[in-house]
Amino acid sequence: MTDGIDPSVPPSGTGCVECEEADGWWVHLRRCAQCGHVGCCDSSPAQHATAHFRATGHPVMASFEPGEEWFWDFTREVGVLGQPLAPPRSHPEDQPAPGPAGRVPADWHDHVH
Repeated sequence: MTDGIDPSVPPSGTGCVECEEADGWWVHLRRCAQCGHVGCCDSSPAQHATAHFRATGHPVMASFEPGEEWFWDFTREVGVLGQPLAPPRSHPEDQPAPGPAGRVPADWHDHVH
């Protein structure tokens, strides 16, 4: 593993770990490139991906959205290059964003950051 990226670790699931536990919802998903934790983005009400960085110090996250392959380094606050992570590299394509289906309030735009 180099620079906070471990390409062998699979994602923790198909949705934000903490939002799933609390029956919450998210706008977009991010994946810790070091341990695989899937958390919600900073536009989401709970911002669990950033909370994971603050709690663990794991510096790099990757988008967990279909078709997106970018990485972000929280420590340096810059986009970085990263190697492909263990599959799956995104949530299922039939999972909506925001999601998950059935939990997103009709007024979700009023709840984003």
